[in-house]
Amino acid sequence: MADASAIGLWTIPLAVLGGAIRVSTPFLFVSLGECITERSGRINLGLEGTLVMGAMSGYGVSYLTGSPWLGVLAAGGAGALLGALHAAICGLPRVNDVALGIALMLFGTGLAFFLGKPLIEPTAAHLPSLDLAWWSDIPQLRAALKINILFVIGLVLAPVLVWALKTTRWGLLIRTAGESADAARAMGYSVNAIRMRATMAGGFLAGVGGSFLSLFYPGSWNEGLSSGQGITAVALVIFARWDPMLCLWASLLFGGAAALGPALQSVGITSGYHLFNAAPYILTLLIMILTCSPKRTLTGAPAELSITK
Repeated sequence: MADASAIGLWTIPLAVLGGAIRVSTPFLFVSLGECITERSGRINLGLEGTLVMGAMSGYGVSYLTGSPWLGVLAAGGAGALLGALHAAICGLPRVNDVALGIALMLFGTGLAFFLGKPLIEPTAAHLPSLDLAWWSDIPQLRAALKINILFVIGLVLAPVLVWALKTTRWGLLIRTAGESADAARAMGYSVNAIRMRATMAGGFLAGVGGSFLSLFYPGSWNEGLSSGQGITAVALVIFARWDPMLCLWASLLFGGAAALGPALQSVGITSGYHLFNAAPYILTLLIMILTCSPKRTLTGAPAELSITK
């Protein structure tokens, strides 16, 4: 067994690694969900509200039933319902899905705050974690490698979605609706029905991402739980060029950036602390600048997506 004091400056990369895994999980689920939605030709900017609603629903059901996994399913169900609402309204004539998404973001967030007021003080059952560093007595290492099962599910889900979008009939229909609505109609399919299912699937995943916030990290329900992670995750989809695997790497990158400030503070580096805490937002601006090219900005974007028209 290694002595904990021998780890030295390795504390910082270990803390960033652990933070990246924890913080990236909501980013991962929301970005994968939005990737499905946008590949069908629709954008849903309301996933911030879905994330918060999922966090509240998951926490409430876990508190009432004592089962955190029922809370995860309830969070996904709440997200799917908000996704269905978004898709149903977007299917009406002359409805802009970007404007509607912003409206539903405010609606979902406000509804979660209203319904979740009784849940601020009670303690709900939390999701378990996998201790991958059981063999070590170094607390920093054990903390970094304490991984929630939802992250593992997201890790597996990303390549599965790549495979499904490329090789399955379900993936073909989503990609067809996203590239050419006329082609989907010519094949005898309802574009609105395809996008309804895709938006509900995206909302389900975003709701599950919200349950991670309230049932694992930070593991409570309060009105400041999300900190804009939902809307940032939507932007990650564009950075990742609508590729689920790139969504995974981008989520880990942003999670690591968010963990940098607390990691430095843990070893006594407090100078410029607020600047390090702003690392995710600085990273967002840098990516936007580096990818702001007329030839590259929307490479891989579905042709029917609103932001490409």
